Amino acid sequence: MLIVTGATGHLGSLIVNRLLERVPADRIGVSVRDVSKAADLAERGVRVRAGDFTEPDSLKHAFEGAERVLVVSAAIRGGGALTANSAAIDAAREAGAQRILYTSHQAASPTSLFPPQKVHAATEEHLKQLGVAYTALRNGFYASTLGYYIGAALETGTLAVPQDGPVSWTAHEDLADAAAFTLTEDGTPEGITPPLTAPHALDFADVAEILSRIIGRTITRVVMDDDEWVTAAVASGMPRPAAEFSLTMFAASRNGEFNATDPTLEATIGHPAKTVHEVLEAVVRSR
Repeated sequence: MLIVTGATGHLGSLIVNRLLERVPADRIGVSVRDVSKAADLAERGVRVRAGDFTEPDSLKHAFEGAERVLVVSAAIRGGGALTANSAAIDAAREAGAQRILYTSHQAASPTSLFPPQKVHAATEEHLKQLGVAYTALRNGFYASTLGYYIGAALETGTLAVPQDGPVSWTAHEDLADAAAFTLTEDGTPEGITPPLTAPHALDFADVAEILSRIIGRTITRVVMDDDEWVTAAVASGMPRPAAEFSLTMFAASRNGEFNATDPTLEATIGHPAKTVHEVLEAVVRSR
């Protein structure tokens, strides 16, 4: 059985839907914190069981009969994320999984300026030590993140964020395709994959130009001082810890951490990756 954790999250749910296009539903199992939120999957024939990374004992039942397990990284900040990821990986091994997959990140590194990358690097190291076949999917930076920053720009005509650097913004849909392929096919990569990214790296000046073309009026990119941006974000209602966390993304991008591009994603999914233009068009239409 192919097990996917976090199947009610955005990426996890997309992966399960892609799996349903590739294999019979009775070969798929999901581990979710709240089974009621996966009722639609149960109706489609997917095995749905409760499992919580922060309650490792719950994972034994959730992972029962696993051939391969895809651990979608825990949506937790701080040291708790590594503990949760490791608990899920250990449970997959104990359940007898022949291969464990993990959604890592293109910039995973113990020296990253963006804290989640340190967690991903440590989780990859934990995987290496288990003696089980594994694949760490080094996903490109989620393009959906742009949606958090363009709302005010659409209203004011100004995209005011801290100094940044190029990022290979990559769509969830393409990463879900790659994960489903890797989970179902034999001969898939062993160990850490190359960066699974869209083919272009863009900064926020590029994003402003794309937005301008989409909406038919000029969006001006304005560079804000880091402290000034944090203060403005907090004044707009963002909790200070969240603002300070977001700032680390900008610091890492201008340090060149997210500018890698690689053809592996498109080669794996067999079609061109979604462009930032396509992603932003969808964001604009949804507002």
